[in-house]
Amino acid sequence: QVQLAESGGGLVQAGGSLRLSCLASRSSFSIDAMAWYRQAPGKQREMVASISSYGRTTTYADFVKGRFTISRDNVKKTLYLQMNSLKPEDTAVYYCNTKGRPYLDWGQGTQVTVSS
Repeated sequence: QVQLAESGGGLVQAGGSLRLSCLASRSSFSIDAMAWYRQAPGKQREMVASISSYGRTTTYADFVKGRFTISRDNVKKTLYLQMNSLKPEDTAVYYCNTKGRPYLDWGQGTQVTVSS
C-alpha cells in the first residue's frame, strides 16, 4: 500500500516561511509527476504546484507564483514545498499526491495556519 506522509506544517505569522515535506513509500516515485494540493475549510481541494518526474518542469497556481517553490529528491522519495511570504489566505491543510488521476491514497495532510 502506497503511503504519502506530509509534514512541516504549523502556525506562522503573515510574511513568514514554512517548508513542507512529503515522504512517499512508492518504488516508482521517480517516474511520477507529483503535486501539492490544499484544502481550506468549506472549500474544494485545489492544486498549488506540480513538478515533473525528474523535476525539470514545474507549474504553480497564480495565487502562489513567486512565493512558493516545489522540488523533489527522488533518491529520498521526498517532495518539498518551500513557502515564503505566507498570507492568511494560505491557511489550509496541504496534501501531496500525483499530478492528476489516478490519485494515490490521500495522506492525512499537514495543517498550515497563517495568522495576520
